[in-house]
Amino acid sequence: MNTGMNIRRKVFLAITLLCMAAIFLFSSRTGAESTGDSYFVGNIVGEVFVPGFDNWSPEEQQAFAEKIDHPVRKTAHAMEYAVLGLLTAGAFIDRRTSIRAGILVPWCIATAYAASDEVHQLFVPGRSGQVSDVILDSAGVLAGLLVLAAVRKIRRRTG
Repeated sequence: MNTGMNIRRKVFLAITLLCMAAIFLFSSRTGAESTGDSYFVGNIVGEVFVPGFDNWSPEEQQAFAEKIDHPVRKTAHAMEYAVLGLLTAGAFIDRRTSIRAGILVPWCIATAYAASDEVHQLFVPGRSGQVSDVILDSAGVLAGLLVLAAVRKIRRRTG
């Protein structure tokens, strides 16, 4: 069913491009807007994981959001690029693709996109491009792809 594989790969390619567009849009937000987004997520983390967070004063809630801002941002980087890696793999590999190629090709594509995204941020007010973010994004891609490789390997063994 080569046609089915082509359709599947085209769908994954379309979703991959949408994911890249979403990353681009997030990176286009100014530094102040991005910080506000992170604080918003920090407050959600507080509401979900911190008992009594709703009873804290607004100042205490803001201080908590500021305290976890860095881990929130870095976790978001790794997660969005893990998803991008998985989508890219879906667009560029099929059942006949070796596990090694199934990791290497999507990893290179997504890592190159991460580097271009950091360059893009150099032109956004209040933002900066960081080599450390490219490394983190690349590690996120690799983590997602290693999970996929493990699943593929298990599926091949079990039939």
